[in-house]
Amino acid sequence: MFTRHYSLLDRCLDQIERALGASLDVRAEAVRPNPAGDQPEAELNEEQRRHAAGLMRINHTGEVCAQALYLGQAAVARDAGTRTQLLAAAQEEADHLSWCQERLQELDSRGSVLNPLWYTGAYVMGLAAGLRGDGWNLGFVVETERQVEAHLDAHLDHDGLPQQDLRSRAIVAVMKDDEARHADHAQAAGARPLPRPIPDLMRLAAATMKTVAYRL
Repeated sequence: MFTRHYSLLDRCLDQIERALGASLDVRAEAVRPNPAGDQPEAELNEEQRRHAAGLMRINHTGEVCAQALYLGQAAVARDAGTRTQLLAAAQEEADHLSWCQERLQELDSRGSVLNPLWYTGAYVMGLAAGLRGDGWNLGFVVETERQVEAHLDAHLDHDGLPQQDLRSRAIVAVMKDDEARHADHAQAAGARPLPRPIPDLMRLAAATMKTVAYRL
């Protein structure tokens, strides 16, 4: 069977295409079906609809950043197995991106206008993590996914998404399970714990993104 070997130019063009697709609201291609499935559309008042859209916009932006992080980390991963694991996780995050975008459209909303900025910053962070070596690379995955898992869990609490918004909640529940699994796999593959103050800086950056993306 013929196997294509990608040149450096091929890989660069692929990275550019992925960046434009993720950051400019081009609909991502999901491999798995949307978890919302045939869940009924909720009766939401205007305040609830805006709040649900704001939270799903945060989640959509988080998935834009996840694409950038994983692709940046995979670009400089030293071990082929680590690179494969990162790219497989990136595909599942692409599913999340597609589902969040679809839900935003259902809520008559859109992604963050600052997504190109979020993508660029996350890609640089991914490169920096990857250049430290695969142990640190995987450690960054663990810390990122644990923080995201906690964030999504908050969206499923009473003060998060409206209880009757079953479509959004179904999507977030599957995303949360996927993030936990990504962290577990990275831990099992040899992740090194990140030293202080890196996790705290990551939380600060995430908090800034969430505050801005909820509105913009």
